Amino acid sequence: MKQQSAAGPHRLDIDPDEQMIVDRVYSAVMERRLAPRTKLSEATLCETFGVGRMRVRRSLLLLASQGIVDLHSNRGAYIACPSALEAGEVFETRLMIETGLVRAMARGVSNDVIQSLRRHLEHEDLARKQRERTAIIRLSGEFHIELAKGHGNAVLTRLIRELVTRTSLIVGLFGVNRESTCPEEEHSQIVEAIAAGDGDRAEAVVRHHLSHIQNGLDLTSVAKDQPDLARILSGR
Repeated sequence: MKQQSAAGPHRLDIDPDEQMIVDRVYSAVMERRLAPRTKLSEATLCETFGVGRMRVRRSLLLLASQGIVDLHSNRGAYIACPSALEAGEVFETRLMIETGLVRAMARGVSNDVIQSLRRHLEHEDLARKQRERTAIIRLSGEFHIELAKGHGNAVLTRLIRELVTRTSLIVGLFGVNRESTCPEEEHSQIVEAIAAGDGDRAEAVVRHHLSHIQNGLDLTSVAKDQPDLARILSGR
């Protein structure tokens, strides 16, 4: 089985510098600091990470394979930009998969899985108390990946990870208010329903949860201005 990066997409046997670029871009997308349609200048990436163009290009290819980056001939690389149609399809797909996931988990998971999910909720609560916006956004998305990990299906986990990443891009493009973020109490409600073996309740909360996020989108939003790419990816 391929080893996975703790921070981002599946880690392959690639140069550490290339993986660093992949992880930084992935994290910036998950935290909605890089909006869809953002141009990823090869020159800026080379300067920011202190690497050559070949490593940057290999990193962009890996990001493109994960659906995070779109590569355009003679135009360069851009953060992927989901369409309004794709946004609807992503939420439809998540609804079908995640309702089945929590129902399956409610039929029986180990106490270790429940405790791991509760520890994740504690990290979310701490980020909210400290008002760490980027951490809140990242942890909210990662909760759904942790659910899939708890089920123990590696294929499902990869699929959920990619759908969550696409959701972050969609919210980055179309989200206009707090309604487009995860309601803070519902993650806890999902975990407790699973722990109680209440599949009906777990499914109902997931349905409301995803609908809440989707209803906070404005599918007529326009693209944002080009951000300071070097500042975002260098961590300064």
